Amino acid sequence: MQAFVFPGQGSQHLGMGEALFDEFPELTAQADRILGYSIKQLCLADTQNKLGQTAYTQPALYVVNALSYMRKVRATGKRPDFVAGHSLGEFNALLASGAFDFETGLMLVQKRGELMSRASGGGMAAVLGLGAEKVSQVLSENGLGGIDIANLNMPTQIVVSGLKQDIEQAMPFLETAGARMVVPLNVSGAFHSRYMEEARQQFSVYLDRFDFKRCELPVISNVYARPYRQADLKRNLADQITHTVNWTDCVRYMLAMGVEAFEEIGPGKVLTKLVDQIRKEAPPLDMLQGGDLEDSQPEQDEWKQAGNAPTSASITAADLGDAEFKRDYGLKAAYYAGGMHHGISSVEMTARLSKSGYLGFIGTKGLGIPQIADMIQSLQLELNGKHTYGVNVVHDPFDPHKEKAVFELLLHHRVKVLEVASFIGITRSLVLYRAAGLNREADGSITAGNKLIAKVSRPEVAEAFMSPAPEPLLHKLLQDNSITAEQADRLRSMPMADDVCVLADSGGPTDHGSAWVLLPVIRKLRDELMSKYGYGRRIRVGSGGGIGVPEAAAAAFMIGADFVMTGSINQCTVEAGTSVEVKELLQRMNVQDVASVPLGDLFQIGAQAQVLKRGLFFPARANKLYELYRLYDSLEELDAKSKSMVQERYFKRSFEEIYEELKLSCTDEELDKADHDAKYRMALVFKWYFDRSDRLARSGSSENKVDYQIFCGPAMGAFNRWVADTDLENWRSRHVDRIADKLMHAAADWMNEHVGRMTGSVQN
Repeated sequence: MQAFVFPGQGSQHLGMGEALFDEFPELTAQADRILGYSIKQLCLADTQNKLGQTAYTQPALYVVNALSYMRKVRATGKRPDFVAGHSLGEFNALLASGAFDFETGLMLVQKRGELMSRASGGGMAAVLGLGAEKVSQVLSENGLGGIDIANLNMPTQIVVSGLKQDIEQAMPFLETAGARMVVPLNVSGAFHSRYMEEARQQFSVYLDRFDFKRCELPVISNVYARPYRQADLKRNLADQITHTVNWTDCVRYMLAMGVEAFEEIGPGKVLTKLVDQIRKEAPPLDMLQGGDLEDSQPEQDEWKQAGNAPTSASITAADLGDAEFKRDYGLKAAYYAGGMHHGISSVEMTARLSKSGYLGFIGTKGLGIPQIADMIQSLQLELNGKHTYGVNVVHDPFDPHKEKAVFELLLHHRVKVLEVASFIGITRSLVLYRAAGLNREADGSITAGNKLIAKVSRPEVAEAFMSPAPEPLLHKLLQDNSITAEQADRLRSMPMADDVCVLADSGGPTDHGSAWVLLPVIRKLRDELMSKYGYGRRIRVGSGGGIGVPEAAAAAFMIGADFVMTGSINQCTVEAGTSVEVKELLQRMNVQDVASVPLGDLFQIGAQAQVLKRGLFFPARANKLYELYRLYDSLEELDAKSKSMVQERYFKRSFEEIYEELKLSCTDEELDKADHDAKYRMALVFKWYFDRSDRLARSGSSENKVDYQIFCGPAMGAFNRWVADTDLENWRSRHVDRIADKLMHAAADWMNEHVGRMTGSVQN
């Protein structure tokens, strides 16, 4: 087994990181923006002699350690079994474990260095040749109880910390007691001692601004010399400022776990020498003789001795997914319910989710502008500005004017969260929406006031949303004065979407993709684009479609989803804006009761959607219509048998009657095209059937019930089987927030049980 160890303050030197800054220009630029000065110039030139000052030393070491780690992983493609860091280096160990990203870690280290640099009047000294017990005895016997042990670097190298005059007074006593040498350290304060309590308290308050992800690697705590417990991550980081750095036992613990190779990642070889000496002077910890974590912390160690898997009962619903996603949207869990057309995701559904700590979206597809406006206003009144909500917009390439009007409405009503679907590229309206919400923070960073979640099912579409706004589009918007030069500059430094939801096996539009294939591909693409553009914030990648049971949600999180999105299961709830008849049909369906059909709005291009087929003729009829559309160029060319079947059995009216009806709803442009293009006219008439089938379903019409069009994925059937014989079996007891709670808590429980089986702590 292998461990990576990261050095702390004292390892800095002029010229460190020389080859790294140009190798990682995006992260270097990000560091410059956060710090407000050039990290490269500080490390390589230090013309103002600041590199040795705590407020500058700590961020500089963090950056060089981080870039060194990234180079190592890039070169080898491998990660270690354990990570640990000496004092400041522990932040790099947590970064390597995935507890936070580069930006968050640097902000924490910058604040830590700033607070610790304020300390004055304190001193530190390294005591060589004496053990910790002997040092403590000497201090106690000579009335120097105000001095603390700051570092246990190795069995016979102890660092003490206290008031400067006390340190000076203690030096001769320690030398008389047998210390080979007592070396005063060039520091401004009594670090890792009781005298840093004010800094600890202030840093603790600062830490509360952040949420951290679960560590993917065991991180050995300086304070306890045992793996971090997730629940105590913030407390450990704050306590580290006043507590002893027990490096000796950190190394001894890893030796006991079977670590054979230690590699120092960062400038210098200080830790390499300490590890070598510890191996010579002390044996691995005896885990059966007082060496277990319970001696240091009140609860059981979360990590198994093998080093990689959390023990059972350690994961909660709140732990799942990306912490920043939850913080940005004010959520209690990394979960949201996607928007559904024609207001099926209703005001009632969205409000209930929002009030319960989840994110929901009003479904606007198929609604007129006045209806959408009424829904937004009703929801805003219901939530009274206290909860996050969103609006869903589905792209319609055949009606750009309607899309423009919808986006203008969103901006007018100051809608701050948008979910978009079926876009195959970035449109003018998307850029204008994004531009309207851009803000420049005090530190110079750009944040998006108008947040955007993009549903995607193809890598090339994901790439468009994870890239900045297209330059030709920006140029055009600048030319017609739709955006300012400053807005264009800001748009160039950020992705179009804050979050990308990978859609697979869903109800409605689908490319028949597999989440287990698509999600890893798009996560890798995200990482490449993050590196390419040097964004200041991480794009989150979530998973939607096919999620109706806990195992599916857990699997999504386990392969890296930052959040999950549910769809089909929410339309069989009390709050769903569809008919009782549809809910009854959905409640009885099984996983195999879906079929793929042409999507009505995109009928001409053959885009597919999944719909319910059990007890319905709609899927077969819809596919037959598309087959006829491909085979014939006009309604007049249809063979007599097909023409009769469609008009009499499917439509129950003639093509002429339908076309006359369409004249009341189609635009003049559409009608003019239909008059001159027989194939287009045929498409309009056939699409009428899709619109009518959708209306029949939502209204619950008893007439032509077999023609209901109900968008639905197999997740609905899986959910029905999961909740059979429970209080959620009947849809009248299904509320969207209860489903969210049950699904997320059960996913966490399943993960605990599954991990327990994998590690042997839970028997099958």
